[in-house]
Amino acid sequence: MAVKREDIINHSEPNRAVYESYPDWLKQRLEWLQDMKLGFMMHWAPYSQWDCLESWSICPEPWTRTDEMESWTSRNKDLKKFTEDYFALNTTFNPVKFDPDAWAALAQECGFKYVNFTTKHHDGFCLWDTKTTDYKITGKDCPFHANPRANVVKEVWDAFRKRGFAVECYFSKSDWHCPWYWLKDRPVEDRNPNYEPSEHPEIWNKFKEFVHAQIDELMSTMGPVDVLWLDGGQVRPPWQVIDMDDIVAKARVSQPGLIVADRTVAGVNENIITPEQEVPDSPLGVPWEANMTLSKCWKYIPAEEYKPAALVVKNMLETISKGGNFLLNVAPKPDGTFPEDAVRRLKEIGAWITANGEGIYGTREIAPYGEGNVRYTSKGNTVYAFVLPDEHGNLPKAVTLSLRPKAGTPITPIGSATPVAYTEMPGGCVVTLPEGVKSLALGMKYTTQYI
Repeated sequence: MAVKREDIINHSEPNRAVYESYPDWLKQRLEWLQDMKLGFMMHWAPYSQWDCLESWSICPEPWTRTDEMESWTSRNKDLKKFTEDYFALNTTFNPVKFDPDAWAALAQECGFKYVNFTTKHHDGFCLWDTKTTDYKITGKDCPFHANPRANVVKEVWDAFRKRGFAVECYFSKSDWHCPWYWLKDRPVEDRNPNYEPSEHPEIWNKFKEFVHAQIDELMSTMGPVDVLWLDGGQVRPPWQVIDMDDIVAKARVSQPGLIVADRTVAGVNENIITPEQEVPDSPLGVPWEANMTLSKCWKYIPAEEYKPAALVVKNMLETISKGGNFLLNVAPKPDGTFPEDAVRRLKEIGAWITANGEGIYGTREIAPYGEGNVRYTSKGNTVYAFVLPDEHGNLPKAVTLSLRPKAGTPITPIGSATPVAYTEMPGGCVVTLPEGVKSLALGMKYTTQYI
Protein backbone atom coordinates (compact mmCIF):
# COMPACT_ATOMS: atom_id res chain seq x y z
CA MET A 1 0.00 0.00 0.00
CA ALA A 2 1.73 3.16 -1.17
CA VAL A 3 1.56 6.24 1.01
CA LYS A 4 1.42 9.61 -0.68
CA ARG A 5 3.23 12.58 0.82
CA GLU A 6 -0.05 14.35 1.55
CA ASP A 7 -1.13 11.35 3.61
CA ILE A 8 1.76 11.81 6.05
CA ILE A 9 0.88 14.71 8.32
CA ASN A 10 3.50 16.58 10.28
CA HIS A 11 2.20 15.38 13.60
CA SER A 12 -0.39 13.06 15.08
CA GLU A 13 -3.59 14.08 16.73
CA PRO A 14 -2.97 14.06 20.49
CA ASN A 15 -4.62 11.28 22.43
CA ARG A 16 -5.08 12.07 26.11
CA ALA A 17 -6.33 8.56 26.86
CA VAL A 18 -3.04 7.09 25.60
CA TYR A 19 -1.09 9.53 27.75
CA GLU A 20 -3.14 8.66 30.82
CA SER A 21 -2.36 4.98 30.24
CA TYR A 22 1.39 5.56 30.65
CA PRO A 23 3.05 4.28 33.82
CA ASP A 24 3.96 6.87 36.45
CA TRP A 25 7.68 6.65 35.70
CA LEU A 26 7.07 7.65 32.08
CA LYS A 27 4.81 10.54 33.04
CA GLN A 28 7.52 11.76 35.42
CA ARG A 29 10.13 11.53 32.68
CA LEU A 30 7.91 13.51 30.34
CA GLU A 31 7.48 16.20 33.00
CA TRP A 32 11.27 16.31 33.31
CA LEU A 33 11.66 16.76 29.55
CA GLN A 34 8.97 19.44 29.49
CA ASP A 35 10.84 21.41 32.14
CA MET A 36 13.86 21.79 29.83
CA LYS A 37 11.83 23.57 27.15
CA LEU A 38 14.65 24.30 24.68
CA GLY A 39 16.37 21.77 22.43
CA PHE A 40 19.23 22.16 19.94
CA MET A 41 18.87 20.09 16.75
CA MET A 42 21.37 19.40 13.95
CA HIS A 43 20.89 17.82 10.52
CA TRP A 44 24.34 16.93 9.23
CA ALA A 45 25.79 14.33 6.85
CA PRO A 46 27.53 14.15 3.44
CA TYR A 47 24.48 15.88 1.89
CA SER A 48 25.78 19.12 3.48
CA GLN A 49 28.18 19.35 0.51
CA TRP A 50 25.37 19.94 -1.99
CA ASP A 51 22.62 22.51 -2.46
CA CYS A 52 19.91 19.84 -2.39
CA LEU A 53 17.36 18.80 0.21
CA GLU A 54 18.66 16.37 2.80
CA SER A 55 17.91 12.80 1.60
CA TRP A 56 14.65 13.80 -0.05
CA SER A 57 16.26 14.84 -3.32
CA ILE A 58 16.92 11.19 -4.24
CA CYS A 59 13.27 10.30 -3.66
CA PRO A 60 11.37 10.22 -6.99
CA GLU A 61 8.49 12.29 -5.63
CA PRO A 62 8.61 15.40 -7.84
CA TRP A 63 8.44 18.02 -5.06
CA THR A 64 11.93 17.01 -3.87
CA ARG A 65 13.95 18.72 -6.65
CA THR A 66 13.76 22.17 -8.23
CA ASP A 67 15.48 24.02 -11.07
CA GLU A 68 17.20 26.24 -8.48
CA MET A 69 19.34 23.26 -7.42
CA GLU A 70 22.61 23.34 -9.34
CA SER A 71 23.36 19.80 -8.21
CA TRP A 72 20.20 18.73 -10.06
CA THR A 73 20.33 20.87 -13.20
CA SER A 74 24.06 20.26 -13.77
CA ARG A 75 23.23 16.56 -14.10
CA ASN A 76 20.60 17.34 -16.74
CA LYS A 77 17.85 16.44 -14.29
CA ASP A 78 18.82 12.81 -14.66
CA LEU A 79 17.61 11.19 -11.44
CA LYS A 80 19.67 8.04 -11.95
CA LYS A 81 22.89 10.04 -12.32
CA PHE A 82 21.90 12.39 -9.51
CA THR A 83 21.22 9.49 -7.14
CA GLU A 84 24.48 7.71 -8.00
CA ASP A 85 26.46 10.88 -7.33
CA TYR A 86 24.49 11.63 -4.17
CA PHE A 87 25.22 8.21 -2.71
CA ALA A 88 28.91 8.79 -3.49
CA LEU A 89 29.07 11.98 -1.40
CA ASN A 90 30.51 9.91 1.45
CA THR A 91 33.76 9.62 -0.56
CA THR A 92 34.35 13.38 -0.28
CA PHE A 93 32.95 14.04 3.18
CA ASN A 94 35.87 15.10 5.34
CA PRO A 95 34.77 17.48 8.13
CA VAL A 96 38.25 18.09 9.53
CA LYS A 97 37.07 21.09 11.59
CA PHE A 98 34.45 19.02 13.41
CA ASP A 99 34.65 20.02 17.08
CA PRO A 100 31.77 18.69 19.17
CA ASP A 101 33.01 20.57 22.24
CA ALA A 102 32.60 23.84 20.36
CA TRP A 103 29.11 22.79 19.28
CA ALA A 104 28.11 22.01 22.85
CA ALA A 105 29.66 25.21 24.19
CA LEU A 106 27.67 27.30 21.69
CA ALA A 107 24.42 25.52 22.50
CA GLN A 108 25.02 25.97 26.23
CA GLU A 109 25.87 29.66 25.84
CA CYS A 110 22.60 30.14 23.97
CA GLY A 111 20.48 28.54 26.68
CA PHE A 112 19.56 25.16 25.19
CA LYS A 113 19.12 22.21 27.56
CA TYR A 114 19.03 19.11 25.34
CA VAL A 115 20.43 18.03 21.99
CA ASN A 116 18.81 16.20 19.07
CA PHE A 117 21.32 14.86 16.52
CA THR A 118 20.65 13.03 13.26
CA THR A 119 22.36 9.66 13.67
CA LYS A 120 20.94 8.54 10.32
CA HIS A 121 18.60 10.31 7.91
CA HIS A 122 16.48 8.65 5.22
CA ASP A 123 19.45 8.27 2.85
CA GLY A 124 20.91 5.65 5.20
CA PHE A 125 24.31 7.23 5.91
CA CYS A 126 25.31 6.37 9.48
CA LEU A 127 27.22 8.85 11.61
CA TRP A 128 28.41 6.21 14.06
CA ASP A 129 30.66 3.16 13.80
CA THR A 130 27.91 0.68 12.99
CA LYS A 131 28.53 -2.98 12.21
CA THR A 132 25.42 -3.19 10.01
CA THR A 133 26.69 -1.38 6.89
CA ASP A 134 29.82 0.11 5.32
CA TYR A 135 27.84 3.22 4.38
CA LYS A 136 29.03 5.11 7.43
CA ILE A 137 31.33 7.84 8.65
CA THR A 138 33.90 5.23 9.72
CA GLY A 139 33.69 3.36 6.41
CA LYS A 140 36.92 3.08 4.44
CA ASP A 141 35.40 5.03 1.53
CA CYS A 142 34.91 8.10 3.73
CA PRO A 143 38.10 10.18 4.07
CA PHE A 144 37.14 11.09 7.64
CA HIS A 145 37.11 7.46 8.76
CA ALA A 146 40.61 7.55 10.28
CA ASN A 147 40.03 10.74 12.26
CA PRO A 148 40.12 10.23 16.06
CA ARG A 149 36.65 11.77 16.21
CA ALA A 150 35.20 9.67 13.37
CA ASN A 151 32.62 7.98 15.61
CA VAL A 152 30.64 11.20 15.35
CA VAL A 153 27.47 10.29 17.25
CA LYS A 154 29.39 9.22 20.33
CA GLU A 155 31.63 12.27 20.13
CA VAL A 156 28.64 14.62 19.89
CA TRP A 157 26.65 12.98 22.66
CA ASP A 158 29.66 12.80 24.99
CA ALA A 159 30.48 16.48 24.45
CA PHE A 160 26.93 17.60 25.17
CA ARG A 161 26.51 15.29 28.16
CA LYS A 162 29.65 16.80 29.73
CA ARG A 163 27.78 20.11 29.77
CA GLY A 164 24.67 18.64 31.36
CA PHE A 165 22.58 18.21 28.21
CA ALA A 166 19.97 15.51 27.79
CA VAL A 167 20.19 13.51 24.55
CA GLU A 168 17.57 12.89 21.87
CA CYS A 169 18.56 10.26 19.29
CA TYR A 170 17.18 11.12 15.84
CA PHE A 171 16.94 7.95 13.72
CA SER A 172 15.13 7.37 10.43
CA LYS A 173 13.26 4.08 10.25
CA SER A 174 13.23 4.28 6.46
CA ASP A 175 16.56 3.70 4.72
CA TRP A 176 16.85 4.34 0.98
CA HIS A 177 20.39 2.98 0.78
CA CYS A 178 19.50 -0.36 2.35
CA PRO A 179 19.11 -3.09 -0.32
CA TRP A 180 16.09 -4.49 1.54
CA TYR A 181 14.08 -1.26 1.43
CA TRP A 182 14.65 -0.04 -2.11
CA LEU A 183 15.50 -3.17 -4.09
CA LYS A 184 18.25 -2.55 -6.64
CA ASP A 185 16.53 -4.41 -9.49
CA ARG A 186 13.21 -2.53 -9.35
CA PRO A 187 12.20 1.05 -10.10
CA VAL A 188 11.54 3.34 -7.15
CA GLU A 189 8.31 5.35 -7.20
CA ASP A 190 8.19 7.13 -3.86
CA ARG A 191 9.46 7.05 -0.27
CA ASN A 192 8.09 3.57 0.36
CA PRO A 193 9.64 0.16 -0.34
CA ASN A 194 9.52 -0.65 -4.06
CA TYR A 195 7.89 -3.97 -3.27
CA GLU A 196 4.98 -5.11 -1.15
CA PRO A 197 6.40 -6.24 2.23
CA SER A 198 3.55 -8.69 2.84
CA GLU A 199 4.29 -10.41 -0.50
CA HIS A 200 8.02 -10.68 0.19
CA PRO A 201 8.33 -11.33 3.94
CA GLU A 202 11.78 -12.85 3.54
CA ILE A 203 13.10 -9.51 2.22
CA TRP A 204 11.15 -7.37 4.65
CA ASN A 205 12.33 -9.44 7.61
CA LYS A 206 15.93 -8.70 6.61
CA PHE A 207 15.13 -5.00 6.63
CA LYS A 208 13.38 -5.31 9.97
CA GLU A 209 16.39 -7.10 11.49
CA PHE A 210 18.62 -4.36 10.05
CA VAL A 211 16.60 -1.61 11.76
CA HIS A 212 16.51 -3.49 15.07
CA ALA A 213 20.28 -4.02 14.99
CA GLN A 214 21.01 -0.34 14.29
CA ILE A 215 18.75 0.94 17.05
CA ASP A 216 20.20 -1.62 19.45
CA GLU A 217 23.70 -0.33 18.70
CA LEU A 218 22.67 3.24 19.37
CA MET A 219 20.89 2.33 22.58
CA SER A 220 23.49 -0.07 24.00
CA THR A 221 26.92 1.27 22.99
CA MET A 222 26.76 5.08 23.10
CA GLY A 223 26.03 5.92 26.72
CA PRO A 224 22.84 7.39 28.23
CA VAL A 225 20.05 8.35 25.82
CA ASP A 226 16.92 10.13 27.00
CA VAL A 227 14.69 10.18 23.91
CA LEU A 228 14.54 7.84 20.90
CA TRP A 229 13.25 10.24 18.23
CA LEU A 230 12.11 8.18 15.22
CA ASP A 231 11.45 9.70 11.81
CA GLY A 232 10.23 8.06 8.61
CA GLY A 233 6.55 8.02 9.53
CA GLN A 234 5.50 5.92 6.53
CA VAL A 235 7.13 2.95 8.25
CA ARG A 236 4.06 2.02 10.23
CA PRO A 237 1.44 -0.69 10.47
CA PRO A 238 -0.31 -2.22 8.69
CA TRP A 239 1.90 -2.15 5.56
CA GLN A 240 5.43 -1.59 6.98
CA VAL A 241 5.54 -3.44 10.28
CA ILE A 242 8.88 -3.37 12.14
CA ASP A 243 7.59 -4.47 15.57
CA MET A 244 7.94 -1.18 17.41
CA ASP A 245 6.83 -2.66 20.73
CA ASP A 246 9.77 -5.04 20.59
CA ILE A 247 12.20 -2.26 19.59
CA VAL A 248 11.06 -0.10 22.49
CA ALA A 249 11.16 -2.95 25.02
CA LYS A 250 14.73 -3.85 24.04
CA ALA A 251 15.81 -0.21 24.00
CA ARG A 252 14.50 0.31 27.53
CA VAL A 253 16.58 -2.60 28.79
CA SER A 254 19.67 -0.58 27.81
CA GLN A 255 18.09 2.81 28.53
CA PRO A 256 15.72 2.66 31.52
CA GLY A 257 13.53 5.75 31.52
CA LEU A 258 13.68 6.11 27.74
CA ILE A 259 11.09 8.40 26.14
CA VAL A 260 10.06 7.44 22.59
CA ALA A 261 8.76 9.65 19.81
CA ASP A 262 7.57 7.38 16.99
CA ARG A 263 6.69 10.43 14.94
CA THR A 264 3.30 10.75 13.20
CA VAL A 265 2.40 7.11 13.93
CA ALA A 266 0.25 7.63 17.05
CA GLY A 267 -0.25 5.04 19.74
CA VAL A 268 1.67 4.08 22.87
CA ASN A 269 5.10 4.59 21.30
CA GLU A 270 4.57 8.23 20.41
CA ASN A 271 5.16 9.59 23.90
CA ILE A 272 5.59 13.14 22.61
CA ILE A 273 3.85 14.78 19.65
CA THR A 274 6.28 16.58 17.33
CA PRO A 275 4.69 19.14 14.98
CA GLU A 276 7.13 20.21 12.28
CA GLN A 277 7.64 23.84 11.23
CA GLU A 278 4.36 24.85 12.84
CA VAL A 279 2.77 25.66 16.18
CA PRO A 280 -0.72 24.31 16.91
CA ASP A 281 -3.51 26.82 17.41
CA SER A 282 -4.06 25.67 20.98
CA PRO A 283 -2.39 23.46 23.62
CA LEU A 284 -2.41 19.76 22.72
CA GLY A 285 -3.16 18.47 26.21
CA VAL A 286 -0.25 16.01 26.02
CA PRO A 287 3.55 16.49 25.96
CA TRP A 288 4.68 17.96 22.66
CA GLU A 289 7.68 19.54 20.99
CA ALA A 290 7.70 21.86 17.96
CA ASN A 291 10.72 21.31 15.71
CA MET A 292 11.65 24.31 13.58
CA THR A 293 14.61 25.56 11.57
CA LEU A 294 16.78 28.64 12.08
CA SER A 295 16.88 28.99 8.28
CA LYS A 296 14.46 27.78 5.62
CA CYS A 297 16.14 24.38 5.32
CA TRP A 298 17.04 21.55 7.67
CA LYS A 299 20.52 21.16 6.17
CA TYR A 300 23.27 23.63 5.39
CA ILE A 301 22.79 25.58 2.16
CA PRO A 302 25.43 28.09 0.99
CA ALA A 303 24.26 31.71 1.20
CA GLU A 304 21.29 30.65 3.29
CA GLU A 305 19.19 33.36 4.92
CA TYR A 306 18.45 32.97 8.61
CA LYS A 307 15.21 33.95 10.27
CA PRO A 308 15.20 37.19 12.23
CA ALA A 309 15.88 36.65 15.92
CA ALA A 310 12.53 38.27 16.79
CA LEU A 311 10.69 35.71 14.65
CA VAL A 312 12.51 32.80 16.29
CA VAL A 313 11.70 34.17 19.76
CA LYS A 314 8.08 34.67 18.72
CA ASN A 315 7.86 31.06 17.52
CA MET A 316 9.51 29.96 20.76
CA LEU A 317 6.98 31.86 22.87
CA GLU A 318 4.05 30.67 20.74
CA THR A 319 5.22 27.13 21.49
CA ILE A 320 6.04 27.45 25.17
CA SER A 321 2.89 29.44 25.97
CA LYS A 322 0.89 26.45 24.73
CA GLY A 323 2.84 23.98 26.84
CA GLY A 324 5.26 22.73 24.20
CA ASN A 325 9.03 22.37 24.00
CA PHE A 326 10.91 24.27 21.30
CA LEU A 327 13.48 22.35 19.24
CA LEU A 328 15.56 24.62 16.98
CA ASN A 329 17.51 23.10 14.08
CA VAL A 330 20.85 24.65 13.09
CA ALA A 331 22.83 22.91 10.33
CA PRO A 332 26.65 22.65 10.36
CA LYS A 333 28.73 23.20 7.22
CA PRO A 334 30.54 20.34 5.43
CA ASP A 335 33.76 21.14 7.29
CA GLY A 336 32.08 20.69 10.68
CA THR A 337 31.73 24.34 11.67
CA PHE A 338 28.62 26.49 11.93
CA PRO A 339 28.07 29.35 9.46
CA GLU A 340 29.08 32.69 10.95
CA ASP A 341 25.64 34.19 10.24
CA ALA A 342 23.99 31.31 12.09
CA VAL A 343 26.27 31.78 15.09
CA ARG A 344 25.53 35.51 15.24
CA ARG A 345 21.80 34.84 15.09
CA LEU A 346 22.03 32.12 17.73
CA LYS A 347 23.93 34.39 20.10
CA GLU A 348 21.37 37.15 19.65
CA ILE A 349 18.61 34.71 20.52
CA GLY A 350 20.69 33.20 23.31
CA ALA A 351 21.25 36.60 24.96
CA TRP A 352 17.48 37.04 25.11
CA ILE A 353 16.99 33.52 26.52
CA THR A 354 19.62 34.16 29.20
CA ALA A 355 17.84 37.32 30.31
CA ASN A 356 14.36 35.76 30.26
CA GLY A 357 15.01 32.12 31.18
CA GLU A 358 13.04 32.41 34.42
CA GLY A 359 9.86 32.68 32.35
CA ILE A 360 10.89 29.82 30.02
CA TYR A 361 12.41 26.86 31.89
CA GLY A 362 10.12 24.77 34.06
CA THR A 363 7.01 26.70 33.05
CA ARG A 364 3.61 25.44 31.97
CA GLU A 365 0.76 26.87 29.94
CA ILE A 366 -1.95 29.00 31.49
CA ALA A 367 -5.18 30.13 29.79
CA PRO A 368 -5.70 32.25 27.76
CA TYR A 369 -2.11 31.38 26.64
CA GLY A 370 -1.92 34.48 24.49
CA GLU A 371 -3.90 37.56 23.56
CA GLY A 372 -2.98 40.27 21.11
CA ASN A 373 0.78 40.63 21.27
CA VAL A 374 1.09 39.03 24.74
CA ARG A 375 2.06 35.39 25.43
CA TYR A 376 1.77 33.84 28.90
CA THR A 377 3.63 31.15 30.80
CA SER A 378 3.31 30.17 34.46
CA LYS A 379 5.26 28.59 37.29
CA GLY A 380 3.38 27.92 40.52
CA ASN A 381 1.32 31.05 41.17
CA THR A 382 3.67 33.25 39.15
CA VAL A 383 2.65 34.40 35.70
CA TYR A 384 5.10 35.55 33.04
CA ALA A 385 3.70 37.86 30.35
CA PHE A 386 5.84 38.36 27.25
CA VAL A 387 5.08 41.36 25.06
CA LEU A 388 5.99 40.85 21.39
CA PRO A 389 7.21 43.80 19.32
CA ASP A 390 5.52 44.82 16.08
CA GLU A 391 6.94 44.07 12.63
CA HIS A 392 9.27 47.05 12.98
CA GLY A 393 10.68 45.85 16.29
CA ASN A 394 8.82 48.42 18.38
CA LEU A 395 7.14 47.59 21.67
CA PRO A 396 3.76 49.21 22.44
CA LYS A 397 3.45 51.89 25.11
CA ALA A 398 0.89 49.81 26.99
CA VAL A 399 -0.75 46.37 26.96
CA THR A 400 -3.90 44.91 28.43
CA LEU A 401 -3.59 41.72 30.49
CA SER A 402 -6.70 39.66 31.20
CA LEU A 403 -4.68 37.68 33.76
CA ARG A 404 -4.59 40.39 36.40
CA PRO A 405 -2.15 40.31 39.32
CA LYS A 406 -3.20 39.48 42.85
CA ALA A 407 -4.49 42.60 44.56
CA GLY A 408 -1.73 44.79 45.88
CA THR A 409 1.13 42.91 44.20
CA PRO A 410 3.56 44.41 41.67
CA ILE A 411 4.33 43.61 38.06
CA THR A 412 8.06 43.75 37.33
CA PRO A 413 10.15 43.15 34.22
CA ILE A 414 12.03 39.85 34.42
CA GLY A 415 15.41 40.53 35.99
CA SER A 416 14.34 43.86 37.52
CA ALA A 417 12.99 44.82 40.93
CA THR A 418 11.46 48.06 39.64
CA PRO A 419 7.68 47.71 39.25
CA VAL A 420 5.84 48.95 36.18
CA ALA A 421 2.68 50.99 36.47
CA TYR A 422 -0.66 49.32 35.86
CA THR A 423 -4.28 50.27 36.18
CA GLU A 424 -7.09 47.91 37.14
CA MET A 425 -10.00 47.69 34.73
CA PRO A 426 -12.98 45.36 34.23
CA GLY A 427 -11.65 42.03 32.94
CA GLY A 428 -7.98 42.73 33.57
CA CYS A 429 -5.47 45.52 33.82
CA VAL A 430 -3.61 47.94 31.58
CA VAL A 431 0.18 47.92 31.99
CA THR A 432 2.31 50.92 31.04
CA LEU A 433 5.59 49.60 29.64
CA PRO A 434 8.98 51.12 30.46
CA GLU A 435 10.13 53.71 27.95
CA GLY A 436 13.10 53.16 25.69
CA VAL A 437 13.26 49.40 26.19
CA LYS A 438 14.46 47.39 23.19
CA SER A 439 13.76 43.67 23.31
CA LEU A 440 12.94 40.72 21.07
CA ALA A 441 10.06 40.30 23.55
CA LEU A 442 9.64 42.08 26.88
CA GLY A 443 9.12 39.65 29.74
CA MET A 444 7.24 40.62 32.91
CA LYS A 445 6.33 38.62 36.01
CA TYR A 446 3.73 38.86 38.75
CA THR A 447 1.72 36.85 41.22
CA THR A 448 -1.73 36.05 39.95
CA GLN A 449 -4.99 35.53 41.74
CA TYR A 450 -6.10 32.84 39.27
CA ILE A 451 -3.89 29.96 40.46
